[in-house]
Amino acid sequence: MSRPGSHGTLLTVAPTGAEHAKADVPRLPVTLDELVATAQACEQVGAAMVHVHIRDAEARPTLDLGLLKETVAALRERTDLIVQLSTGGAVTDPEADRLRVLDALPDSASCTMGTVNFGDDVFLNRWEFIVALHEGMREREIVPEYEIFDLGQLATLRRLLDRHGLPAGGKVHVDLVMGVPGGMPGDAETLTAALRLLPEGASFSATGIGRTSLPVMLTALATGGHLRVGMEDTISYAKGQPVRDNAQLVARAAGLAKIAQRPPMHSADARALLGVRSPVQV
Repeated sequence: MSRPGSHGTLLTVAPTGAEHAKADVPRLPVTLDELVATAQACEQVGAAMVHVHIRDAEARPTLDLGLLKETVAALRERTDLIVQLSTGGAVTDPEADRLRVLDALPDSASCTMGTVNFGDDVFLNRWEFIVALHEGMREREIVPEYEIFDLGQLATLRRLLDRHGLPAGGKVHVDLVMGVPGGMPGDAETLTAALRLLPEGASFSATGIGRTSLPVMLTALATGGHLRVGMEDTISYAKGQPVRDNAQLVARAAGLAKIAQRPPMHSADARALLGVRSPVQV
């Protein structure tokens, strides 16, 4: 089955996340300068979108709106990447702060389709909050990426679209986040099962956490999907070999995409795939 954008591969880099500590992962980009330099390096080797979590002056996860606006502006000024902000934040962040992320006016933002056990914690997304994110993005012309941690969340996505209509940009793009302890496993069988549940005409990316990164990448490429990689999702390049930097992970994904004869998309093609308009002025 041909899927939207299957002539090429959208590569998204998720460089930081909210889980790893800088003290434990010294190469994790946590300052604005580190994040921008990382984004530039990843763009050079094939990334077209950056999925952003930010940290405060003590390298702790934060949803400070001023810092988010500054980050969006800096990434737009110094890269051509699609800038996607996380509305997930950390598992302890309140809904109001997560919804306020949209006021930074990124090109795209994540919208997780439900609640999931997240290791020893619980990542909570109530139905009413999902609807608020969906409609808040549409009002601001921010394109959502619907993050799916378990197969049942694809049913929630169908319910959302049936009741509240298409998102900003008019296209549906899903990211299958696989291998999270408490979520769906990161293997070929589960990924192919998920594809049968995608809304008609939707494009998808896939993310394999930790050791699931390679099987998920290979299966996604073989089924017309796109890829998200980065140190948010894995800090090991191979057994016993820590990741050098985010660009190393993007370069590997780009190499696999070329082998699959689906080379990395440039940002203009990625914008067309996702329905992202010209950058919103902050």
